[in-house]
Amino acid sequence: MRFTELNLHNDLQKGIEAANYIECTSVQEQVLNAALDGSDLYVQSQTGTGKTAAYLISVIQQMLNLSNAERKKALVMVPTRELAVQVEQEATTLLSFSNLKAASFYGGVGYTQQTALLKQGVDFIIGTPGRVIDLQESGDMDLSNVAYLVVDEADRMFDMGFYPDLRKLIKVLPKSNNRQTMLFSATLNTYVKNLAWEYTEDAKEITIESEQITVEEIDQQLLHVASDSKMKLLLGILNSENPESVIIFCNTKRSSEVVAKRLEINNIHSEFIIGDLPQSKRLQVLDSFKNGTLKCLVATDVAARGIDVTDLAMVVNYDLPNETENYVHRIGRTARAGKSGKAYTFCSEQDVYNLPAIERYLGTSIPSAVAFDDMLAEDKSEGIFIRTGDYGNEEYVNNHKSKTSRRNQGSSKNYSTKKGYKGRVKGEFNKYYNNTKFNETLATMSFDERMKFYKEKYCSFQTETVSDKDKVFNKNNSQDKSYNKERKANQNTGENKKVVSVNKSNKRTGLFSCLKKFFSKEKNNI
Repeated sequence: MRFTELNLHNDLQKGIEAANYIECTSVQEQVLNAALDGSDLYVQSQTGTGKTAAYLISVIQQMLNLSNAERKKALVMVPTRELAVQVEQEATTLLSFSNLKAASFYGGVGYTQQTALLKQGVDFIIGTPGRVIDLQESGDMDLSNVAYLVVDEADRMFDMGFYPDLRKLIKVLPKSNNRQTMLFSATLNTYVKNLAWEYTEDAKEITIESEQITVEEIDQQLLHVASDSKMKLLLGILNSENPESVIIFCNTKRSSEVVAKRLEINNIHSEFIIGDLPQSKRLQVLDSFKNGTLKCLVATDVAARGIDVTDLAMVVNYDLPNETENYVHRIGRTARAGKSGKAYTFCSEQDVYNLPAIERYLGTSIPSAVAFDDMLAEDKSEGIFIRTGDYGNEEYVNNHKSKTSRRNQGSSKNYSTKKGYKGRVKGEFNKYYNNTKFNETLATMSFDERMKFYKEKYCSFQTETVSDKDKVFNKNNSQDKSYNKERKANQNTGENKKVVSVNKSNKRTGLFSCLKKFFSKEKNNI
C-alpha cells in the first residue's frame, strides 16, 4: 500500500513526501489501520522495519485533526540518546509543513537549552527516562496533558534497567483511559507483558515476523580463529574487501575502544561508540557514519541501538555475542528494506561456548571455515599497549609496551608460545589451526558433529595445558576448604600468599572444567 492511498491530512502527506516514504512497510500498514481510531497497541517488531514512522504518522494524523485548543501532547520514550535524536529528526521532517514541534531530551548535555525549548512549547516530547524524570520533577516539563504515550524498544529499556523509571513516569501521566498507549518491542519478555497489561486498555496486538527473512538475505560466514589472531583476521578482511561501510561489534566497551585504536594504527580510519563517550562526540561519530565520511565504526550492542544506516555493506562480529538474539540484531543491520548484506563472525577459544545457543536460535548452522594464514594481515599495533578512557584526548596510543610484552622482550608472538598458561593455550590453538585441512569437512558437518569437534579441539587445548597439581586439586574440592581455613589461620604470615596463588589456579581449572561439562550437556540436548 502507498501512503498516498491513505486518507491523511494534507500537511502530513507533504511531510511524508519530504521524508521520501512511498510504500508502507508491513508494520506501518498494520499500525496505521489499528491506531488511527485511538486504540492502544502492543507491537512486536524488529529494528529496521519502519516502526518509528508508523507511530509518528499515527499520532501526527490524530493531532492535526484537532483544533489548537483541543490538541494535547505526545510523549515518546526511548532507551538511548542516539535513538532520541534519530526519532526527533524523523518527526521534524514529517512535521515540516505543520505548526507542530518536536524536541528530544536526554542526559549527557546541559539543561539550559532543553528547558528553553520547553518554554517555547513542544508538541512531541522525545526523551530518555532519566532526563524526562529530572525535567518533570523540577517543574520544567508538564506531563499532565499528555494524550499519546509511545514506549519504543521496550525490551531494551528493561535490559538497561529503566523499568522502575518507566513505571514512575507513567504514574504522573493521565490515566490509561484518557490517553493512547503504544508499546513497541522486539521480543516478548515478562516486563513488556506486565507493562502492557498494567498500563493499556484492551490493547491490540500486532506481530511482525521479519527477522528470519532478513537473516536469509545475508551472506554469513563464521571463521574459527585464535583470540590473539582476531585483529590480523579483521585487517585481512577489511583490506581485501574494502567495504563501503562496516560496523564491528564487540562485547565490551574497552574491547570496542581498543579495536578502533588498533585499526587507526594500521591506517584504517575508524571510530568507536560506547556508553561512556561524551554526548557531543557520540553525535559527531554517528553523523559522520550516516553521511558516509566515516566508513568503519566499532560499537557495543547497547551503544549501537538507534543506528539506522540503510546501505550498510558489512557487519563483523569481532566477539561472538553473549546473548543469542543479539547475533540476529547485529547482522540484520546489513539487510534493510530487502537489500542483501555480508556478515563475518569470529569464533575463538574464548567465546565458542556461545555458539550452540545461537545456532539453535537460528534453527540452522552458520556456514563455517577456519581462518588460515593467507587470510591474515600484518598487525602494526601488535605489542603496543592501548590506553583507554581518555575520550577527550586525541592522543590515543600509549607508545609504551605493556607489562606483559616487556616481560617477554616486547614480543607478543613469543608470548603466545611461552610457558605461561594463557600463552600455551593460544599457542596450541594456533599450531592446530595453522596446519589443519579441516575446512571442507567442517562445511559439510552436521550440528551434532560440529559440536563434537568443538568439544574435542577447543576443550583439549585448554585442559591439556593444566598442570597435574591443578587437575588433582580440581577433583578434590574438599581441599579448597582446608586451604581457605589455612589462609585464614595464616593471615598475618607470608604463607598466605602461597595459598592464595593455589586458589587462583583452582578457579582457572574450574572454569575450563565447566566448559567441558557445558559441551557435554549441549551434545546430549541436541
